[in-house]
Amino acid sequence: MAYTLADKVVHEETVQKSRFIAKAAPVASEEEALAFLAANREPQATHNCFAYKLGHLYRFSDDGEPTGTAGKPILHAIEAQGLDGVVVLVVRYFGGIKLGAGGLVRAYGGVAAEALRRAPKVPLVAWEEVRFWVPFSEVGRVHGLLRSRSLAVTEEYRPEGVRFCVRLPAGEKEEVLREVRNLTRGQVRAED
Repeated sequence: MAYTLADKVVHEETVQKSRFIAKAAPVASEEEALAFLAANREPQATHNCFAYKLGHLYRFSDDGEPTGTAGKPILHAIEAQGLDGVVVLVVRYFGGIKLGAGGLVRAYGGVAAEALRRAPKVPLVAWEEVRFWVPFSEVGRVHGLLRSRSLAVTEEYRPEGVRFCVRLPAGEKEEVLREVRNLTRGQVRAED
């Protein structure tokens, strides 16, 4: 099972007088990852290197550091801990001492790995939506069922009834629809 971060985390280390600040967060899309990077980069820093992983999609940047010495080690830190849906930005303020390629790999990868180790993690759950219509006479029963399962629900009221849009863990769609059908004695119309 893959995991993601429960919340944002920041970790800072000094390596040979250079200041490294790792900022990590859970993300659900590439747009969220790019927004996090834009909001958290520090323009006055020497380098803003990053990596993110979303399923099979990944991206990394060395931001001016020698090729392969920053972005790839950050990505490796994400993958080594079995994480997905994660973005990590490592900001470096140069301290005057050159670290060499090996030193950079250890510094970027190490500060990213430590930030991720310290972060609380949660299992990564795939979600899906199910949409269905019920007549007004059955709305109360459906509310009760959905409340008992603690599902996220939005509703749209129309003259012909109520359209429910329910967000639930992947694989539970058919079970929920079956329960709603049984509860309403078949008076439900599912949308594809």
